[in-house]
Amino acid sequence: MSTMVDGPRVLLRNLRETMAATLGSQERLDKIVDLIAHSMGAEVCSFYVLRDDAALELFATHGLNPDAVHMTTLRLGEGLVGLIAAEAEPLSLEDAPSHPAFAYRAETGEDSYHAFLGVPVLRSGQTLGVLVVQDLAQRTFREEEAEA
Repeated sequence: MSTMVDGPRVLLRNLRETMAATLGSQERLDKIVDLIAHSMGAEVCSFYVLRDDAALELFATHGLNPDAVHMTTLRLGEGLVGLIAAEAEPLSLEDAPSHPAFAYRAETGEDSYHAFLGVPVLRSGQTLGVLVVQDLAQRTFREEEAEA
């Protein structure tokens, strides 16, 4: 069961430092998903970027198969990630694979993860991507975890 290990203030400070660091965009996203996974005590944290062709591309992950990065895509509205991007609303599920919109991608190795929290990343009301946190055990993410 994940909990906010470091707390939101520590996470925000670490994210601010990562954003200010001299890093390439891929290295920065890799560091961000690692920080979030650690802070939340989660097994998985992934970031999907919404491309110009309306595909959501797995751009960084902590916990899923690293070979799936830049190989896994979902269309806008497809799967849980596509649904979150299309509706620009967060989604928290105790058992993601049982949701009718769930779209399994074998290359990610996510078949054993049940708990799911996905939040859209927005700028000026436009979806830029989706941040996903997953855990093995079935659980409901608390509201403060979604807001952090």
